[in-house]
Amino acid sequence: MKSKTDKLKLAIELVPSTSWYDNLRKYISKKDWDKIRKRTYVEYGHRCGICGAEGRLNCHEIWEYDDKKHIQKLIGFIALCDMCHHVKHIGLAGILSSEGKLDYEKVVEHFMEVNNCDKRIFEKHRERAFDEWRERSQHEWHVDLGEYKDMIKSASKKG
Repeated sequence: MKSKTDKLKLAIELVPSTSWYDNLRKYISKKDWDKIRKRTYVEYGHRCGICGAEGRLNCHEIWEYDDKKHIQKLIGFIALCDMCHHVKHIGLAGILSSEGKLDYEKVVEHFMEVNNCDKRIFEKHRERAFDEWRERSQHEWHVDLGEYKDMIKSASKKG
């Protein structure tokens, strides 16, 4: 049975610790990343793909996880405002907050506003996300860059 946290517009996405920093941006040139980033912003009308905010945007990778085969596959990109991006990476948001670089409560408030929910729903969702992260972090993941893996081959041929 699905709970209210399964229907959230803005959800926390925690990358397993065993595949931190293993992403497309790491493998391609800044020029190629900028093409993807700018194309993504155009696709989303220069607005956040979740809350619709205008202004500074982040190009966020969308991953699909096969928890049986431990394959993490890149399936696309979404334009996100800073606050939605902080929610997606709530673990990093916590670290930035502890360093005085981010107001964590504003991130939580953004989550609640976008999802039209209360703090209890946020806490339940965060707990489930970290449980899933702990489980996934016990395994080595094969990172599949999907349709974007050819960009690496062409980038390495140039270099």
